[in-house]
Formats: sequence, C-alpha cells, structure tokens
Amino acid sequence: MIAVLRTIAIKEFRDGLRNQWVIAITAVFALLAVGLAYFGPAASGTVGFASLATTIVSLASLAVFLIPLIALLLAYDTVVGEQEQGTLLLLFSYPIGRTELLLGKFAGHALIMTVATVVGFGTAAVLIATFTHELGSLELWREFGYFIVSATLLGWVFIAIAYVISVSVAEKSTAAGLALGVWFVSVIVFDLGLLGVLVATRGAVGTLGREVFPYLLLLNPTDVFRVANLVGFEPARNYAGLVGIAAGGALSLGALSAALVAWVAAPLALAVWRFGRKEI
Repeated sequence: MIAVLRTIAIKEFRDGLRNQWVIAITAVFALLAVGLAYFGPAASGTVGFASLATTIVSLASLAVFLIPLIALLLAYDTVVGEQEQGTLLLLFSYPIGRTELLLGKFAGHALIMTVATVVGFGTAAVLIATFTHELGSLELWREFGYFIVSATLLGWVFIAIAYVISVSVAEKSTAAGLALGVWFVSVIVFDLGLLGVLVATRGAVGTLGREVFPYLLLLNPTDVFRVANLVGFEPARNYAGLVGIAAGGALSLGALSAALVAWVAAPLALAVWRFGRKEI
C-alpha cells in the first residue's frame, strides 16, 4: 500500500511541476512576504524592509485569504475532473483501491503546498532577516517557523475540504462553485457572523467573549490559524482584532495546533468515506 501511495503522490507532484503549480504558488508566497515586508510601512510615509516580527503579523492576516483559495483551486477537481475526463475508470482498471487513490492524491497535493510554503516563505524570511539584521534572533525564527508549519497545515485543511467537494458532485463547474462558496464563508462570512452575534448580545458580550467566543473560533480553520499565530507572540497581540479575545490565554498553542491537525483529518476521513460509496 505504501508503494502505491508513494507512486500516486509522486505522479501528482510531477503533474504540479508540469502545470507550474509549484512554481506559481512558491513565487506568490515569496513575493507576498517580501512585498509586505518592504511596502508595509508605506502608510507611515516610508518604504523599506520592516522587521520580521511585523512581517509575521501581516502575513498571518493575509494568508488566511490566499492559502485557502489556492488550496481549493489546486484540488477541487481531483476526483470529479478525472470522472468527467473518463480517466477514473481507467485508474480503477489497475490494482488500486479507492482509499489508496484518494490518499495518494492527497499526499501529492499536500507535498505541493508544503514545498511552495516552505520554499516561498522561507526564502523570503531569509531575505528579510538579512536586510533587517535579524538573522541571529532565534525567537523570531521560532515564530516564523511556526507560521510556516501552521500555514502548511491550513493549506492541507482546504485541500481535504476540496476533496469532500470533489467526491460529492458530478460536475467540475459545481465543484468550482462550491469551492468558492466554502472560501467565502470561511474567510469572510463566518467572522462577520460572529461579530454580529457579539453586537446583538450586547449585555452578554463579557460572558460570551470570555467563555464561549474563543471556542466558536475553533469551528473555522482560518480563525484557528490566525489565533495560533497570535498566541504567545507579544508583538502580534496589538493587531489581533476580532480574534484578540482568544489570544489572551483561553486557547493554548498546543490546543490550536491540535485543532488544525483535526481539521485536516476530519474532512479527509469524510472524503475517503464518501468516495468509497460514490457510484462511478
């Protein structure tokens, strides 16, 4: 089984190289990080490389918009695309199980996101740290390292969600529409809804904020990612905004990391289950 998974994963990764997905995503991440670091201070009338700490804060805020969208676009047609092209039946003519096929494809897409995130953000981090003379700051490197790991996990989450969509529909156009809908709800609507609840409950805001609100954020992987990059990172807390309530200690870094892993595992398990019952 491991050999089959490895073969499928390598094939998916090579397809990503051939289609230039890997290069494109890596370039976007690197340019985003360098651009934020250099032009971030423009609002104050100056340009130049900002500190690595400031860059992490800015990237954590913008990555929640970009990474889910890229991951969904990368994987939304994984199964339904093969089915429309008629290649899914051909794949099943080989001694490959449905679970092996789906997990192998996931490993390949996850590898694409991992390489792009590590190389893109990592290269930018080295460049920024060089110009800001922060190469020797172990604390900042630890924080940026965690940002890269959590950003990678966020990409895996939405790849898994894209798989659920792909095995649940019969047309690529439907899958594309649902993928964009998931992105819109996760990135924009969910936080607006929570903000509306906070405003509507006025008198109960204190209780809701302290006891309930932090755990509601766990229902949205983008908020889990954002909070995870604020907890224990003092410079970021001034820019926490809506998620600042949860950054005060209600959710530990370990719990948030575990939540991201759970957000990868649950949709992937659901996709495997649905694919096993899908009529081809």
